[in-house]
Amino acid sequence: MLRSILGKTFRLLGYTLQYGCIAHCAFEYVGGVVMCSGPSMEPTIQSSDIVFAENLSRHFYAIQRGDIIIAKSPSDPKSNICKRVIGLEGDKVFTHSPSDYLKSHSYVPRGHVWLEGDNLQNSTDSRYYGPIPYGLIRGRICLKIWPLNDFGFLRDSPNGHRFSDE
Repeated sequence: MLRSILGKTFRLLGYTLQYGCIAHCAFEYVGGVVMCSGPSMEPTIQSSDIVFAENLSRHFYAIQRGDIIIAKSPSDPKSNICKRVIGLEGDKVFTHSPSDYLKSHSYVPRGHVWLEGDNLQNSTDSRYYGPIPYGLIRGRICLKIWPLNDFGFLRDSPNGHRFSDE
């Protein structure tokens, strides 16, 4: 009797551990569902929109200009940010302060990306904290799930002219 109970308990623990490892690998390497908050990506992504972020692009270094990514915040590692990639390593990016008084160019260093929100007037991004290391990127947003009337692939940046020349 005791042997039967112990056997079933260990079997249940084994399955739980097995499926937990599979779930961890799926969320770490394949992707997951994310709820975005804040106005920095409006009008492309509204606060409380739910999106699917795939993680394979970051593992294969396939992030491109124009992609919307989820990254660890350089100023608060406990939180994530959702921004658009404006420049890749080696790119010369046009920068300006939100007040538009100071205009200049910056170069994105090796192993970094330049991120900006689509809502340039209301976004804390690389214009404030500089280029971020590629290692902070958690995934690339490829699909908006909620609200259902906006379901589908994400549209291009309303600030497309901000991309550096190739």
